Amino acid sequence: MQKYLLNLALAVAGGAVALMGAHFLAPSAQNVALISQSDAPVHFTHYNPNGSGSAVADFTFAADKTLPAVVNIQSSIRRNNVQQSQSFDFNQLPDPFRQFFGGEVPQGRSRRQNPADDMEKATGSGVIISTDGYIVTNNHVVRDAAELTVTLNDKHAYPATVIGTDPSSDLALIKIDAADLPHIDFGNSDEVKVGEWVVAVGNPFNLASTVTAGIISAKGRDLHIVEDKAPVESFLQTDAVVNPGNSGGALVNLNGQLVGINTAIASPTGVFAGYAFAIPSNLVAKVVEDLKTFGVVQRGYLGITIRSIDAAFAKEKDLGTMTGVYVDSLAEGSAAGAAGVKKGDVITAVDGQVISDSPSLLESIGKHRPGDRIQVAVQRKGKAQTFDVTLKNHTGNTDVVRKTEQSEILKALGAEFQSLPKAKAEKMGIEGGVEVTHLSVGKLSNQTDIREGFIITSINRQPVRDTKTLTKLLEDTQGGVLLEGIYPDNPTVYYYAFGL
Repeated sequence: MQKYLLNLALAVAGGAVALMGAHFLAPSAQNVALISQSDAPVHFTHYNPNGSGSAVADFTFAADKTLPAVVNIQSSIRRNNVQQSQSFDFNQLPDPFRQFFGGEVPQGRSRRQNPADDMEKATGSGVIISTDGYIVTNNHVVRDAAELTVTLNDKHAYPATVIGTDPSSDLALIKIDAADLPHIDFGNSDEVKVGEWVVAVGNPFNLASTVTAGIISAKGRDLHIVEDKAPVESFLQTDAVVNPGNSGGALVNLNGQLVGINTAIASPTGVFAGYAFAIPSNLVAKVVEDLKTFGVVQRGYLGITIRSIDAAFAKEKDLGTMTGVYVDSLAEGSAAGAAGVKKGDVITAVDGQVISDSPSLLESIGKHRPGDRIQVAVQRKGKAQTFDVTLKNHTGNTDVVRKTEQSEILKALGAEFQSLPKAKAEKMGIEGGVEVTHLSVGKLSNQTDIREGFIITSINRQPVRDTKTLTKLLEDTQGGVLLEGIYPDNPTVYYYAFGL
């Protein structure tokens, strides 16, 4: 009984303490409730592109706007089945050419029966940029393709024609015969900020119309992946998931504007490992306009060799700055030199845009044409100076660069050629030849396994020393053509046969 009374007393005392605590704490609890209901700036977790967006973005608007304008590009590429033989096997010739070349076919020899068996497929992505069917993609997506097929988001498929390519920036412009197409507007990649949300749309692993999201994690990346004599690399870096097949696809901001063309990933395995890279849209827009208007990119040059600056180099040269680009040398008659820029200057800005390293300078100059006048700010021995520079083309003047016109016979081959320089011919131990510098859709890629870099030394047993001779021999030929030649750094003689 006493134990029961003791427990009852303790319960009553505990209740009294609880009531007293509620009395004293009630105002604070009331204040918390009021703050959460009205006074605190509470917002839904959507993104407002015209105001202060929340940390959680809504990607649906950008995805809906972008998906219809991103296409799947399928390229048919001839397998590399080049026969390496000093003596040509006439059994490799197509049937119509054997009698022409005098070859005999021993019984029982097997040959390829179906040319389609020699084709392999590769896929990439592209972005429709106009209602009449112009599509921008990567050069490496369409390079070496014998045929291109574009499949829209609505499953309609079209053959595509290459309008022009720019290996320096790894961009290409293609076109399909269609009208009233959805397209994406260009955004201003210069205004893109690190930490900004972006959406990547493409066809990874041939999975059509895939959308991923991430942020811009860096700008001005130089990866040394563009295989060209004068590469222009200043990539946007993003952590949006990009995989093989995304190349040529869209990187857009949350307004659905194109800020980049997805191009590469940094990965030890070949699949996404955290970082992807896109060509900035401002550079894309300039290259596309050049390809549409001139058929070839109009690229302005300062005529200098440069290097980025780090702490050790700045100390060695006593530069007094680690921001900018060091002018290591100037070419004779260079645009920069003519304006007054000197070796040892540090370029700090172009047209008021800060130049922090080599990629930022290459991107800035890459958006200009020969004849454009730009303002270059430099530091020279600690003093700031500004020069008005008129950019020149690669030949040293301000003329518009024209696409080399080819004869109809060379156009039919689907290749570009250049005469082999005498010094290079002597180094290779040959009297001369014509190099295949580029392959696209045409007779060579459709009927042979020839590769870029091949040096043609004879046609139908007649020596070839320059492009003029090449053209004349082809124009005088009817029926079968037999090319003989070599590849650089390989003494093996190769033969290719095709029909005109």
